[in-house]
Parts: sequence; C-alpha cells; structure tokens
Amino acid sequence: MDEENEVELLQRYRRDRRVLLDFILSGSLIKKVVMPPGAVSLNDLDLDQISVDYVLNCAKKGDLLELSEAIRHFHDVSIFPSVNDTGASGEFFLVTDPSSSGSPPNRGPPPVPVPVLAPIMSNLSMSEPVDNRNVAESQFLSRSVSLSSPQPKELTVDDIEDFEDDYVEQVESRRYSRRVLNDASNFVPRLPSFATGITDDDLRETAFEILLAAAGASGGLIVPSKEKKKEKKSSLMKKLVRSRSDNVAVQPHQPNGLVGLLETLRVQMEVSEEMDIRIRHGLLNAMVGKVGKRMDSLLIPLELLCCISRTEFSDKRSYIKWQKRQLNILEEGLINHPVVGFGEAGRKGNDFRILLAKIEESETLPSGAGDILRAESLRSIRDIATELAERPARGDLTGEICHWADGYHLNVKLYEKLLLSVFDVLDESKLTEEVEEMLELFKSTWHILGITETIHYTCYSWVLFRQFVMTGEPDVLQCAVQHMKKIPLKDQRGPAENLHLKSLSCRVTTEKGSQELTFLQSFLSPVMTWADTRLADYHFHFSEGSRMMESVALVAMVVRRLLLDEPHLSSQGLPLTDTEQIEMYVSSSIKHAFTRMAQDVETLSDVSNEHPLALLAEHAKRVLKRETAVYLPILFSRHRTAGAVSASLVHKFYGIKLKPFLDGAEHLTEDAVSVFRAADDLERNVITVILSTCDGGAAETYRKKLNLYKIETISGTLVQRWINAQLGRIASWTERVFHQENWLPVSTQQRHGSSIVEVYRIVEETVDQFFALNVPMRPGELTSLFNGIDNAFKVYVKNVLSSLVDKEDIIPPVPTLTRYKKESSIKAFVKKELTDAKLSEVKKSRDINVLTTPSLCVQLNSLYYAISHLKNLEDSIWERWSTKHNLSGDTNMDDKSRDTARKDGFDGSRKDINTAIDRFCEYAGIKTIFWDLREAFIDSLYKPTVAHSRLESLIEPLDMVLNQLCDYILEPLRDRVVTGLLQASLDGLMRVILDGGPSRMFSQGDAKLLEEDLEVLKEFFISGGDGLPRGVVENHVAHIRHIIKLHGYGTWELIEDLRSASEMELQGGRSRLGTDAKTLIRILCHRNDSEASQFLKKQYKIPKSAA
Repeated sequence: MDEENEVELLQRYRRDRRVLLDFILSGSLIKKVVMPPGAVSLNDLDLDQISVDYVLNCAKKGDLLELSEAIRHFHDVSIFPSVNDTGASGEFFLVTDPSSSGSPPNRGPPPVPVPVLAPIMSNLSMSEPVDNRNVAESQFLSRSVSLSSPQPKELTVDDIEDFEDDYVEQVESRRYSRRVLNDASNFVPRLPSFATGITDDDLRETAFEILLAAAGASGGLIVPSKEKKKEKKSSLMKKLVRSRSDNVAVQPHQPNGLVGLLETLRVQMEVSEEMDIRIRHGLLNAMVGKVGKRMDSLLIPLELLCCISRTEFSDKRSYIKWQKRQLNILEEGLINHPVVGFGEAGRKGNDFRILLAKIEESETLPSGAGDILRAESLRSIRDIATELAERPARGDLTGEICHWADGYHLNVKLYEKLLLSVFDVLDESKLTEEVEEMLELFKSTWHILGITETIHYTCYSWVLFRQFVMTGEPDVLQCAVQHMKKIPLKDQRGPAENLHLKSLSCRVTTEKGSQELTFLQSFLSPVMTWADTRLADYHFHFSEGSRMMESVALVAMVVRRLLLDEPHLSSQGLPLTDTEQIEMYVSSSIKHAFTRMAQDVETLSDVSNEHPLALLAEHAKRVLKRETAVYLPILFSRHRTAGAVSASLVHKFYGIKLKPFLDGAEHLTEDAVSVFRAADDLERNVITVILSTCDGGAAETYRKKLNLYKIETISGTLVQRWINAQLGRIASWTERVFHQENWLPVSTQQRHGSSIVEVYRIVEETVDQFFALNVPMRPGELTSLFNGIDNAFKVYVKNVLSSLVDKEDIIPPVPTLTRYKKESSIKAFVKKELTDAKLSEVKKSRDINVLTTPSLCVQLNSLYYAISHLKNLEDSIWERWSTKHNLSGDTNMDDKSRDTARKDGFDGSRKDINTAIDRFCEYAGIKTIFWDLREAFIDSLYKPTVAHSRLESLIEPLDMVLNQLCDYILEPLRDRVVTGLLQASLDGLMRVILDGGPSRMFSQGDAKLLEEDLEVLKEFFISGGDGLPRGVVENHVAHIRHIIKLHGYGTWELIEDLRSASEMELQGGRSRLGTDAKTLIRILCHRNDSEASQFLKKQYKIPKSAA
C-alpha cells in the first residue's frame, strides 16, 4: 500500500512539474524560447527532461531560453546527488544509489545571503522633511549584494514575488509589444501642439501629481512603505494570472479605500513606486508651515521643484528630465495657456521664461554656483508665478484656487490622461473594476483643472471612443454612446457654463487651413469624421452589419446634434436631420461599394469568360440583398425609405454602365442575351425592394423616378429579328420536307407521314430556342412567334391540298337532257335557259394524277396529326411564357394584352387544317364513287333497267373500299371518312337517277325498287350499329328518298306539278310535291312514256334520246 502511495505521489509531482513548466514557457516570463533541433512546439518535447532551475534562472535574468541547454542541464545535474537542508543537519536525500555515489557530504550547502530590507517609515510627521537617500541606498545595496553573491541562488517559484517593479514594467512592455491594437495615431483632438514640446508621458505624470494633491486636500495622502510589496502578491504574478483569465485576481492584502485606489491608479498611470514616494514627500513637505492652506491650492510644479532635490534621483539625467517637465508645465500653464489673460502680459511672460532658462542653466554650472543660481531663480519664479496663479477667475476669491493648470487646452489634456487610467493596463478593451471610484476621485481635480460637467462628459466620451477605435471592443463603444448622450445641449446648461464654454476656443491648422474651433468641436469633430468615414462606406467597414454599426450610427447622430447646437457651426454643411444624414451615408456607401464591384468584375470576367455587365448585375443583386437583410434594419429606424434610396442608387449606377452597351446592341449575341437577362433581373429586384420597403405612396414615387432600362423594348426588337430569321428557316424547311415526302406511313402504329413529324420537330426546336434566349420580351414577340408557326402550318396544309385533283376532273360531265326515244323530228333546243353547259373535253386517265387510297389516307392522317398536336404545342408555349413572365404578377403585361395574345394562337392554322380534313374526307368519297367505282356505279347502275342492274351488286366493291380506308385511316377520322363516302354514294345515286343520260329510263313502278336499293345502301353504312349512327345516315338519305318518291307519281301528276312549280318559283315558292321545276324536268326526261316525251318536246324543246 505504501509503495502505491509513493507511486501516486510521484506521478502527481511529475504532473504538477509539467503544468508549471508549461505555464512558464507559454507565458511572458521568458523573453524568447529557442526550440531544440527537430522540435516545432512544446508538444514535441518531453517536459520531464527539462531543468526547472535553468528555466527559472533564464526568467530572472531576462535571457533567451535555449531548451537544448535546459535538457543538457537536467541530465548534468541528475548525475550528482541532490541535497536538501530543510531537515536535520546530517540528513540528506539522495537521487543516486548510495553505494555507487560514496559517502554523503560532511557539511551542508553554503548559506544563501539574505537581502537587507529598507527600514519601514510608517510614522511620518508632516512637520518634518523626509530624506529618501538612505532608503534608496539601502535598497540598491541589498540588490547589488544579492546579485554579486559568489554562490548564485537558484530561483524558485516563491522568489518570483520578489521581482522589482522595474522588471514588472519590462514584462509589461513585452506584453504591450505583443498586443495587437488598431492604429489610432491620427485620431486625436483638434488642439494645437504645446510650444514647449511636452509629451504624453509628461502630461500623464503631471496629472498623477494633481490627483495626489487633490487626494491630499482631503487628508488621504500618506507615504507608503517599501515593505508593502512583501505584504501582497507580486504584481507580476497577478498580471500573469489575469492574462490567462478575464477575471481579475483578488489581491489578498490590497489596501482598501483611498489608499488602495491611489495605488491602483499609480499602476494604471505607469508611475513607479520611487516617483510616487518622491511626489508624496514633496507635497507633504510643501505643506509645512502653510497652516490653513489646502494641498490642492498649491502651485504643484513649483512646490515640487523646491521640495525635491537632485539627490533623490538615482542619476542626474533622470533628475534633469523631471525638472525640465516641471518647468515646461509651468510655462504652459501660466504663460502659454493661462486661464486669465495678462494685462501687462508681455513683460512678465518674458521675465518668467528667462528665469526658467536660468534654472536649466544652473545644471551646467559647478555645484556651488549652480545651487545658488537655482535657489535665486526659484525665489523669483515663485514671486511671479504666485501673482499670476492667484489672480481671480470665474468669480472665485483671491487665493481660493491656484490657476496654473486650468487654462484651456492644457487642462483638458491633463484630464484626458487621468481618464485614460480607467482602462486595464493588461487589457485595453476592459475597464477596471474600480472605474466608478476612480471617476468619483477625479471629480476632486475639477476645481484644479477647471473642469465642468459638460467638459467631463465630453472628455470621457472622447477617451472611451478613442479606446474603442484602438481595440474595436463593442462594449467600450456602448459605454461611449451612453456618456455622449449625457453631454448636455446648450439649453440644458446653465448661463455660467455656457459663457465658460464659449470662451474655450483655439486656432488649429487643418487641411482646410487655419480654423477657430470651440471646445466641443475640437473633441467631437474627429469623432464625427471617423464615424462619417466608416458609415460613408459601411459596406466595407461593417461587412457583417451587427450592433457595432448601429452604435456608430447612433454616435454620428448624437455628435451631429451636439455640433449643430454650436451657434457658428449650424450653417457649415452638416445634415439638419437624421434622415438627411442617413441618406448621405447610404448614397456614399452604395457608390463606394459599386466602384469596388466594377473593379472586381473586370478581373473576374477574364477568368469566368462572362460579360462584365452580366457579372456586375449579379454582384449588384447581392449588394441589394445584403442591404435589405443586414443594413436596412439598422437604417430603417432613422430613414423610413432607406431601402428605396439604396435600390434606386444601385439602379442608377448600373444604368450608367449599361447605357453604352444598349446603344450598341444590334444582334442577339450570347453577350447580349446574358447582359439583357442580368439587367432585367436586377431592375425587377430593385423594384421589388422599393415596393417591399416603402409605403404605397412613397414606393410609387421612387418607382416613377427610376430611369428604366427598357430592356424589353431593346431586346424585343432584336428578338423580333431573330424570330423573322427563324420563321424563314421554318418555311424553307417545311417546303423541303414536303417535297421529299413519299406519303408512306412512318410505321404500322404511326400511320402519318414523316413530313409532319419533321415540321413539328423544327417548330419545337425554334420554340425551345426562343425560350432559351431568356431575355425580356414583350407580348408582341410571342404573337409574332405564334403567327410565324401558324403560317408554317398553313403552308404545309396548302401544300397537302395541292396534291388533290379537282372534283371536276374525276366527276364525269353531266349528260345532255333528252326525252323518250320514240319521239322524233324534234330539234334540240330549250325553251328556257335550262340548257346545260357545254361538255368539257373528257380527260384521259393518264392525264390525271389521282392519289392512291393509301397515300390519301396517309395525308389525311398527317393532317390529323398536325391538328391533334397543335393544342399541346400551344399549351406548352403558354405555360413556358407564364413561367418566364410570371403572368399573375407581371406589371408589364396586363390582362388585355394576355387575352389578345391568347386569342391569336393557332386559330388560323387550326381552321385551315379542319377545312382540309373535310375536303380530304369529301374527296375520298368522290374518288371512290366517281373514279374508282365509276364503271360499276356511274356507268352501269340501272342499265338498261332497274330490274336488270340493282344496287346490291355494288355493296361488295363498296365494302372492299371501305375496309381499305379503315385499314389506313386513324380511328378518330373513321366516321368523317365514312360520312364522306356515304355522301358521295348518295350523290352518285342521285346522278344516276336524275342525270343518268339517254340510256337510263325509269317507269312509275321502278320507284319501289329504287326505295329498296336505298334501304340496302343505308343499312350498309349503318352496318348493324358498327357503322355510322342511324340518325346521321337518315339525315343524309332524306333528300334522295324524296326524289325516289317522286318517281312513284304518275306522269300527268308530275306534269301538273311542273306547271305549278314554274309559277311558284317566280313567286319564290316550291311546287305541290315539294320540289323544284329542274328536278321535275329531269324525272320526266327519264320517264319512259310518250306523254312525258310529248310534253317535254312541246314545252321545253328537249331533243329525243339517241338510245
């Protein structure tokens, strides 16, 4: 069990040793760490093999740490026995084996010299002067003895607490050198420089002296003992701990109250302990003998010059530098920047400067002469300075306030150094925990420095904002905004303070020349300039928007109101309202962002091979998107139409770049298409942003102000040229494929011609190319596309119809009317103008190119293919157009325009195709009856009599023809084709009955046979319900049925009806039998009796039949 505890303890020691080494090597104790060869980081090393003593020695001396030497030192030391004299004098702990190491040492290690501590001076009398020389010498001796000891002491962790403040300052300087801060060297108040050349360090040390004097006036000034650094944790260790954590390490023995606060301020203002003690001694000595006088009414630089001697400084150079600072402060406060002007200022000022020069000269003289000259000069200076400093100002009584540091602008520079101490020296972005106590303590300096509430809030706001500029910490900015809001306006200040602030002015030289600036302008103008610079290009400086931009905008608003409150600044071009100011920022930032975009696009276009204007439009859309999503929420509260302003500017700047391109666009090239599309998208985006970010009236106003690109008009003209070229291509292609057509089915399943498929292919390619253009178009371009495609189908239909033979070429001419042949010696003439036209010459079959039934069916199927796919094509075009233009919300195309475009469509070609299908169906029937079955039907039916040649003999050939048609024709066309065949059959039957020629004669008794034949024909087409609907057939045969019924009347009845019909026709009516005279004449011409023949001869001079 004991062995396990020892192992566990050893492991814990090793772990703690590694943690300690890692802490030291990773912190700022070591000036520089040099890795051994082959190692890149501490992870590559075995920390167990590194000598801790060697590392601590390097840290103490501030030397470079070579880890290879630390490893070597570890192995060298491990060879020898390690001793510890904390126990009995004869007890040693050996690392090595005693048998191999020999006997232990007979004596202990040499003693470590103990440094001599300075005596503690805790009870100082205010009436006795204090000499610091012995203290400094004892401190210096103790340190020198320790460092020159013949046996150097190995540094332990506990000994780190004994580091002196100068080493702490050295470590702090290294930390500062590694801290990355923004450059704020140009961000300074607009104040003139000091004639004496005093530096920021001079001002900071003087400010600390004033602070101690103000604290001393309340009895809070005591001289601390040097032992205080032994009573608390080392400053170095505290800072190391705080550097690894955001939490402030608690100081176990930190003095409370004013004493502790002054100590914190000393560290914050980087004043050494020696200087702190010197100042406190000097102030306390200056109060000796001045009963009833407050410490804050002393002329501090002069008193310190008199009470602090050269011997209190470690070297003459430090003393001369300190003395020079005090003399410069006196000159600046009493001569160069006095709170009260001189009456006879010239002489006193010159005398004062001469005395100051004599004090400096005394340092170059031998010891005795120099001391005499210095003492005399100080007495003379006291006389002049006291008189100048105690002159009443701002209504105070003589001697109440010593006016040496409250002259403008020295006072505000000193107060600025006090305010800067509220920031943690280890982390400039954090305020110290004691910030409230510090600010309360600073108020005690107000009457020394002449600070008012307005001056305090202005200076503190300035300090906070400058710290934000350096660190970029948002919390510091928020704090600055809060205090800027506390700066009272003119109406909120009292008359006395307004009068005082009015007197605070200075003349500075700027880029605009020499200017007279007020106090507020000196401090707030740089803030305004900084905020204006960032907000004037907020797209660059606030790429993520965020709360910081909102705070900076608030700073700009507050500062503008404060500057406008200054009487002589209200007319210097500052925006009068928040809206004007925000609009100025938006305009400037959009312009800068667009300029950067244009530069970037020039580079990107070379890489991406896209047109710069197309890329620029895409980038502009991104800027608009970021504007509305990131920046508009910040700007909207102060400018209700900021979104419309930014969108309008983007539209304007892009329009300037776009105009030359639009003016030079003559053809629809690839670049033109990409630019038109991108520009139109951008313009729509702009309008959307305007409508979505503004109220109705304001949005409409901004929209009307836009100088629209009119992309639709320009691109529409080019698209129209493209459409015309494409339509010419479609027309020529349609002609070509038609002439190459052989009118054979594409396949057994696709019984249409290949030409119509090719026509649709080229049309659909054109449509695809039309929508692939993806450029803004007007409804007129769509109408042109519809009209062009419509005309292409019309041309195709016309070409198909051209293959049909005229009906007159395949229908035989009507024979001349003749009467019954038994009549003779009658000349052929006609009483009325009922004579037939001259018979045209009968053409031979070889002269007529009549289509075959299969070819006819393929053409008919092709027409049906055309019309059946026409609606799909039309719907597809409209769907794609709707998707492209978003018809429901397209402001450029109203309902009337859409209805007009829809009405155009393909109605023309659809009508022509339907007409052509009807003609083909009619032609198919006529061709079958009057061409294919002419001999059997037209020439042979009812010859010589009805009884000898019945219609039944034609049913079989008709059935064969009908089957052939149905084999080729498409199902949707079947009824229309069969109807055409029915009509042609009835026309042929009518031809036989009424115009059958001289070889056909009918008697009254044939009517019954004819009726039977008509029923046979009717049932053939009805086909037991598989054919045409009965009602359709009945409607078609009704007319010829009436003609057949007339054949059943007697000759005399027909003659009487003819006579009445002639009279009724003159009156616009019909005969008693419900027919016309021409029909009755033809029936009588074909009646085989003498009475009819005699009547026709006598009444109409119709010649006799040759048969």
